[in-house]
Amino acid sequence: MKIYHGTLSVAAVLALGACGVTGPAGKVASDAPQQWQTPLPHNGSTVELATWWQGQSDPLLVQLIEAAQSASPTIAGAQARFAAARAERTAAGAALAPSLTGVLTSTRMSQQSADVPTNTTTQLLAQTQWEIDLFGGGRARRSAAIARFEGAQAGWHEARVSVAAETANQYYSLRACEKLLTVARMDAASRAHTARLTDITTKAGFQSPSANALARASAADGNSRAVAQRAACDIEMKALVALTAIAEPDLRARLAGSAAGAALSPASGVAIESVPAQVLAQRPDVFSAERELAAASHDVASARADRLPRLGLSGSVGRGRLHAEGRDITANVWTIGPLQMTLPIIDWGVRRANVDAARARYDAAVVSYKASVRRAVAEVEQALVSLQSTQERSADAQAALEGYRAFFVATEERYKNGLASLLELEDARRTRLAAENTVVTLQRERSAAWIALYRAAGGGWTAPAAQ
Repeated sequence: MKIYHGTLSVAAVLALGACGVTGPAGKVASDAPQQWQTPLPHNGSTVELATWWQGQSDPLLVQLIEAAQSASPTIAGAQARFAAARAERTAAGAALAPSLTGVLTSTRMSQQSADVPTNTTTQLLAQTQWEIDLFGGGRARRSAAIARFEGAQAGWHEARVSVAAETANQYYSLRACEKLLTVARMDAASRAHTARLTDITTKAGFQSPSANALARASAADGNSRAVAQRAACDIEMKALVALTAIAEPDLRARLAGSAAGAALSPASGVAIESVPAQVLAQRPDVFSAERELAAASHDVASARADRLPRLGLSGSVGRGRLHAEGRDITANVWTIGPLQMTLPIIDWGVRRANVDAARARYDAAVVSYKASVRRAVAEVEQALVSLQSTQERSADAQAALEGYRAFFVATEERYKNGLASLLELEDARRTRLAAENTVVTLQRERSAAWIALYRAAGGGWTAPAAQ
């Protein structure tokens, strides 16, 4: 009868434990807007984000991104965190199952009485222990580990997207710098040519010495600009070397041999869904924040379960040998139990404090998750605004450049024929140079906006549930 009542008690406790404990919430609203407040880009072909770089018709860019991702310490760190989270997930799941341990013991016993012989007992046992997860604390820890594992996996992809975007930005920045260097060198050559003509006409008495001094000063200023721009390009080059870990001579040779040397922006654009929630579902950082929120909720459940009774069962089976008085006795040995239940009584508030701390971490995770959503929405909106702005300004900038070029050519011809002053020529030169730089800078801004949109859209990542 005692056995019956004991079994019935255990069954009641197990039935009670089936209810388990839960965290604060299973789902938190992201508060994402219903639609974008900026027009979506209509230029550029629709391509998959995951293979976006392959669609830019620039094999060198793909090589640089692959090299940077291989050498990046950021990705290596994210990969290490992913491996650690995977190990923790395995450990948390294994903790729910019974453990099996091999035990070898040898005991030698001797009594003070001379009539009692010395005994030696040797046992080889397979010992098992199992803590029954009555109230779901172990399951909550396993769920938290799974959530953090999924978040770490998304974090690894986020690191890859970040490095790809940084490398592409640096690459296009170097291409733009090279374009500006070409403009600066052409401008310096033009100024030097004007200075030579002015020197000849001054010596012939057709120009004043002050005009000759102005022409020489303009030529020196143009050469100084070209030297400064060349130094800026060298700095951009060294930054790209550091990102990709490619030797500088090799990188310079690749850049010089690339057929896409004139490209300052991606050849194809990024398609964005009209519903923000669909874009946010592709953001690995938002997903990682949501998984950390879920893990924090499971941590609260685990802390609550630690305040409730715990039930453990142990047992062993093996082979034993008793050596006494020169005789050996060998037999199979086994034990079941004890079946042990523990109940916290007085811990001076330690477990309650653990619950409060877990709840505080959960509240912080809620704030972090909502902030990540707002940041993601802002990044997409900002990229869209930049794309719209560069699109609207590009036609005007090109028209202005063509007009200033024509004006400079006409002013230069007038100056050669003595119909325009050197001051007029230098003023026309400055406006043309500013227009040349504006067009290049605008193209660079547009490439940065496309890359920002690629990054803001998640870079082709897909949540595990949708794969």
